[in-house]
Amino acid sequence: MSCPICNERKEKRFCPAVHGRICPQCCGEQREVTLDCPSDCPYLQQAREHSSAHSHREAGRAEGEPPFSDIEIPEQFLYEREELILGLSFALAKSARSDRALMDRDLLAALSSLAKSYQTLVNSNLIYEQPTANLAHQSIAREIETMVREFRQAEQEHVGQTRLRDSEVLKALVFLLRLGWGHTSGRPKSRAFVDFLGAQFPEKQSAIAGPEDAASRIVIP
Repeated sequence: MSCPICNERKEKRFCPAVHGRICPQCCGEQREVTLDCPSDCPYLQQAREHSSAHSHREAGRAEGEPPFSDIEIPEQFLYEREELILGLSFALAKSARSDRALMDRDLLAALSSLAKSYQTLVNSNLIYEQPTANLAHQSIAREIETMVREFRQAEQEHVGQTRLRDSEVLKALVFLLRLGWGHTSGRPKSRAFVDFLGAQFPEKQSAIAGPEDAASRIVIP
């Protein structure tokens, strides 16, 4: 029988996205483009395993390179603010769990918008929110901002003052943005970054008091 997508080539592999068999070429070309590939698809997993940093860079270039290349993130910062990065990562994972329709590009867009707002705040002391009509992106941004507030409250309770600076929040957001670009395939329906975050936080738990092993994994792209 012929592939139901191209109607030309012979169907050879089962595609859970269409609940039928398709040809290998359509699988490769339409994977995470027109096909909503489930995370447990063996062909999707195989493709992720064989993807390289070079292919990620090429995919990123096609979609537009992530901004903030001028912001340096020293390795020392990752150690000093590991809990902050863990908390923001948890917020992203929580957003993705609450809305299964979210793709990598949604998380990256929300991160980019928030980072631009914090960059404006750091450089000019002006509070400026990037306008977006996308309700999903607004929801992700709110989840992240809530985590920042909770983090500052936790600092206040434990050390008697809030030490977290806006410039540190900016660096954490940019780090996560780069981490996301390093994991996503760059395809419209990619959920590789979403799945990566889900693997770090398989259960609902407090991020600020999260397990040390999860914290150590999240800071390694």
